[in-house]
Amino acid sequence: MTELRNVEAEARRFRLRVVVLGLVVLLAFGLLVARLVYLQVHRHEDLADQAESNRTAVVPIVPNRGLILDRNGVVLATNYSAYTLEITPSKVAHLEQTIDGLAEIIEIQQRDRRRFKRLMEETKGFESLPIRTRLSDEEVARFTAQRYRFPGVDVKARLFRNYPQGEVGSHAIGYIGRINQAEKARIQDSEDEANYRGTEYIGKLGIEQSYEGLLHGTTGVEQMETSAGGRAVRKLDSFPATPGQTVMLTLDIKLQKMVEELYGDRRGALVAIDPRNGEVLALVSKPTFDPNLFVEGIDTENWNALNTSVDKPLLNRALRGTYPPGSTYKPFMAMAALQLGKRAPSVVVNDPGFYNYGGRTFRSHEGGLGGVDMHRAIQYSSNTYFYSLGVELGVDSIHDFMKPLGFGQITGIDLGGELRGVLPSTAWKRQINKRAEAKRWFPGETVSLGIGQGYNNFTMLQLALAEATLANGGIRYRPHLAKAVRDSVTGMVSELEQPAGESLGYAPTHVEVVRNALVAVNKGGTGTRVFAGATYTSAGKTGTAQAVSLGQNVKYNARLLEEHQRDHSLFAAFAPAENPQIALALIVENAGFGAASAAPIARRVFDYWLLGQYPSEEDMAAVRKGQASAPLGKPRKVEDIALTAP
Repeated sequence: MTELRNVEAEARRFRLRVVVLGLVVLLAFGLLVARLVYLQVHRHEDLADQAESNRTAVVPIVPNRGLILDRNGVVLATNYSAYTLEITPSKVAHLEQTIDGLAEIIEIQQRDRRRFKRLMEETKGFESLPIRTRLSDEEVARFTAQRYRFPGVDVKARLFRNYPQGEVGSHAIGYIGRINQAEKARIQDSEDEANYRGTEYIGKLGIEQSYEGLLHGTTGVEQMETSAGGRAVRKLDSFPATPGQTVMLTLDIKLQKMVEELYGDRRGALVAIDPRNGEVLALVSKPTFDPNLFVEGIDTENWNALNTSVDKPLLNRALRGTYPPGSTYKPFMAMAALQLGKRAPSVVVNDPGFYNYGGRTFRSHEGGLGGVDMHRAIQYSSNTYFYSLGVELGVDSIHDFMKPLGFGQITGIDLGGELRGVLPSTAWKRQINKRAEAKRWFPGETVSLGIGQGYNNFTMLQLALAEATLANGGIRYRPHLAKAVRDSVTGMVSELEQPAGESLGYAPTHVEVVRNALVAVNKGGTGTRVFAGATYTSAGKTGTAQAVSLGQNVKYNARLLEEHQRDHSLFAAFAPAENPQIALALIVENAGFGAASAAPIARRVFDYWLLGQYPSEEDMAAVRKGQASAPLGKPRKVEDIALTAP
């Protein structure tokens, strides 16, 4: 009986365990069904998207960068395709060993290693960086055959920027370079972040920088199916990139090249402007540099050569070099006297060769010019006349008149980095000095302002703009280098809108007085020999500006001074005088008298622009040495001169 009861108890316990186990199974199955319902129904779309993303990759398509052309369609910046050998440092365990191994099959020089090291310091480790660029087909084949040895290393096809004219116009055109961390942060904080995915290069200087938004284009995308290892299997979809627009400049690159060759090894700057619309025809800064050096990342040797040179080739002297204008300032002083009613053109001032003021003697022509009115004072560049005029006007009146002309102001040209220079005033002096006694403006400081010396310091762009405004009867246009853009898809050319000219309110009779005096400079004054035989009438003013201050009684003698201490040679002019089509200002640093070095370059620029004449080789050699006046030999036709790539 007892055994029967034990069997029944055991059976009940078994049935209970079966029921519990069944309930556990049912519960587990229920949870599984619930999970499946949740995943298959509630999260279907989300998980489908994730699955798709695991299967596909979105790859940005970097657009072709737009071209840069001169006013005649000459290509100044273009692109070419080449293979690069790139390393992703985060995927390489032993970087130096990997580079050494690569060097066994592909030539890798020390400068390649240094450039790669610098790029690593400037960028994050997960980006691929070039260790060698412009691989030959043979080098690509050799690496491909041994690619399995180098995880994290790959060959990529890249577009590279090319500047066919080399050094010519480099300060105006600029260059592109690899995006640095500061630029990357700025892009990430802007609306252009998506458009720069995959982009590694950006405009760094000149037109390349100013018109980056037009030149860059619109980034496209490709949707690729990928394998489990992340390699592309096939293309699923594509949205092509839109190439950047072509930027068409106002520059005449052949004129630019001619001027740069006329400078030779001398330092200086020249800006030529069409006074009728503000178009910059030439913007020269010498010495110059080759922008192609910067495209792939400049190597240490070339960077040191450029950065440590005493001639400062990286300095854009046209925009950032500030100089006293010397006697080229006198015509504008005369306009101030006329417009402000301070001195009539017929007033005669005695020029004994000096000017005494406040117990000091200021030098003028040796022996003096005698009695001079405004016309003769400009024609023969009387210092005494303009010393006294400066005192009569006063520093603040001079400042207020010169400011609208652009002296000491940002002109608004479409290039970055422009310096303001110094147009002095009593307020300016109070602002820059901390000591109370230094804040005071002394009357004697005004004297030198009248002849473009003293605190006056301006760029050649400012002087050229003022000259163009005077040539245009007092109507000022904003200087600009970009003329139009051409759409890369439609080919449509659109002019870039420029602001209307601003009238400074000059009386035509006053403009005529100054213009006639400037014509006389080139007909019977300091510019006579240089413009002898010209078939057009030009108006100009030579200038000689001190590079260093000399003592009151010290007589200038160039032979006793170091080269960098000698006077600068300047010239500002426009032509034809009766209907100006071109105005310019230029400086040849430490070259002395304006008529000897600067004016001859201006004559060749006018002959080029107005007559279609290009100097003979003999003439160009003489100008480079500062030994020319009127052109030598038979000039060549501009159209016969071919632009050859360096």
